[in-house]
Amino acid sequence: MRFGGWTIFVTGGAGFIGSAVVRHLLQGTHAKVVNIDKLTYAANLESLPGTAGNMNYFFEKQCICDGLGLRRLFEKYQPDAVMNLAAESHVDRSIDGPAEFIQTNVVGTFTILQEALRHWRSLSGEKRKRFRFLHISTDEVFGSLGNEGFFMETTAYAPNSPYSASKASSDHLVRAWHHTYELPTLVTNCSNNYGPYHFPEKLIPHMIIRGLAGESLPVYGDGKNIRDWLYVEDHAKALSLVLERGSIGETYNVGGRNERTNLYVVERICDLLDEISPNPSGSHRSLINFVPDRPGHDHRYAIDASKLERELGWRAEEDFETGIYKTVRWYVDHQPWWRAIANRGYTAKRIGLNR
Repeated sequence: MRFGGWTIFVTGGAGFIGSAVVRHLLQGTHAKVVNIDKLTYAANLESLPGTAGNMNYFFEKQCICDGLGLRRLFEKYQPDAVMNLAAESHVDRSIDGPAEFIQTNVVGTFTILQEALRHWRSLSGEKRKRFRFLHISTDEVFGSLGNEGFFMETTAYAPNSPYSASKASSDHLVRAWHHTYELPTLVTNCSNNYGPYHFPEKLIPHMIIRGLAGESLPVYGDGKNIRDWLYVEDHAKALSLVLERGSIGETYNVGGRNERTNLYVVERICDLLDEISPNPSGSHRSLINFVPDRPGHDHRYAIDASKLERELGWRAEEDFETGIYKTVRWYVDHQPWWRAIANRGYTAKRIGLNR
């Protein structure tokens, strides 16, 4: 009975990765899950089908920057663990409006660390011994790689965007709260996630949705920037494993071992759309349009996940080809989910031009 008798806080549980974690915990463990989410533009409770009436699921609309609100939730639910996924995460938005990223990712992490520390210090016995605070971060804190090498847990931080700088700051706070106050923390740094329920502003869903509409597919620069792609459900499984068996104070990298150029990703989406939802006007590849690059666009990310694989036995179940097929298929078959987002006012206008 994994996590039997546990209550787990998942902050940002209505977001893309957070909702995958909530779904995994409810389907694959015996934990009670408290989804704590502010419900910003990218959050969507429709990403949590089957939670209505689930006796192990609770939702609380709450900003992690509100210490008193968080304190009320810690006192109400007495959690055994916190999985902190609440974050602003879109690089382009961080270029145009960095203040919100500093507030949520830095101040918010500080605030929930303080309330988690207060809660942990109030515990005793077995409850105190098993408490965990898992902070979920990104490989972007490490900066940009050349054509060779991998990010490891020991790689020096060198963030290049307001988003990655805010996440690097939050990672340092978590480390400090462990070493100074002995709060039992863990940190994970993941590569680029993709899969079902991804907000349409991110590369893969953006291209699928525009391709289905027969609209141009804008690729930054020459399309040769490289990312390591991780299927979101594999990531959720890794996070639950780190929470359950990871060593306190440690960091674990989570990557899919699926390096692809952005152009390859877009072309593969086009080919799958040709197969699943053909365009009467011809191949979707004809829609590809190269546009000016993003300011400060990192060249390559690649994760070495061998520590996680070796110490905890995790393996990604999806390679990029199986995962991208499932993802394109999902967006084709679940158009009401993303059309509802557009109907709420979301537009796919380019941002982050630094003008």
